[in-house]
Amino acid sequence: LPDLSAFPRAAWARAERTALAEASSADLGYGDPRGMTALREALAGWLARTRGIRAHPDEVLVVAGVSQALALLAKVLTERGVTRIGFEDPGSRGARIHLERWGLQPVRVPVDADGLDVGALARTGVDAVLVTPAHQFPTGTVLGPDRRRALVDWARAEQGRLVLEDDYDAEHRYDRPPVAAMHGLAPDRVVHLGSVSKSLAPAIRLGWLLAPEPLHRELVEARYWLDLASPSLPQLALAHLITSGAFERHLRLVRARHRERRDALLAALAEHLPQAEVHGVAAGLHLLVTLPDAVDDVAVVERARDVGIVVHALSSHRTGDGPAGFVLGYAATPAGRMRQAVATIASLVRQLTVSESQS
Repeated sequence: LPDLSAFPRAAWARAERTALAEASSADLGYGDPRGMTALREALAGWLARTRGIRAHPDEVLVVAGVSQALALLAKVLTERGVTRIGFEDPGSRGARIHLERWGLQPVRVPVDADGLDVGALARTGVDAVLVTPAHQFPTGTVLGPDRRRALVDWARAEQGRLVLEDDYDAEHRYDRPPVAAMHGLAPDRVVHLGSVSKSLAPAIRLGWLLAPEPLHRELVEARYWLDLASPSLPQLALAHLITSGAFERHLRLVRARHRERRDALLAALAEHLPQAEVHGVAAGLHLLVTLPDAVDDVAVVERARDVGIVVHALSSHRTGDGPAGFVLGYAATPAGRMRQAVATIASLVRQLTVSESQS
């Protein structure tokens, strides 16, 4: 999660007041299933400036976050006869379960230091793959230029192949320049997904989806029959937040705060877990820590939760073999509490490593 205490309450309240004052009577109806025109225009401009995406507002589909985007895509793809989808391993356990619940079978595709293994993807026989190229979850790897080109080549090698690009954590970067979205390389093959859940708050429940035709049209129809459209007033408020510049000012503020907390976490890890290897430092809202010694990371996580520390085991986000490790979120945790949490986790790692070596 982002630092929810930093949510721009005053700016959002102003945006909501403006939205309500300027909304026409027609704006208070059921609305366009694609989303309000004002928000689609604002998002098209925002994506062009920050992600290198050139898209007409009519190509933007407003959704209730990436979770709904995945649900819509799964519905439409299964209706097309797609039953299997490539999935990064390690990758988001939540997204994997989400796709399974909607009828798609995730097929493991390994991730290495350069991101998704496109050669391994080609051997799976799938026609769609979900990737997080800007900041892979949970490793933090950026999919490099060669792999991106290879992935586009894979998509174009067969009719109907698709790359689903979850633009995860793209706006949160500290030590590197922004990485352009994959959508710009192949808008006819890449479906782009994004949301404001990590930049504003999950409670806003707004995101976007860009897909080539005729998939876009099928998704709009699926959205209409699912719940008609997203609520109009929050869409208009977000549009105002973007066009007024308040959204970008907020991002600059939280980037600075998140950087400070990341640095505090890195210092705590260096002090208490010097044997750990840290991944994904340059961007995002979390770090991945892997350990050289055999330890049950799930057991560490369970013990940590018993004392009020929430951390995620790397093995929970992986279906294949690999090292033990932890996904450590830092954006919502004050520096002092973070140091204490890392010290506790390090103590648990030592205890369980000793226990396993004695068993």
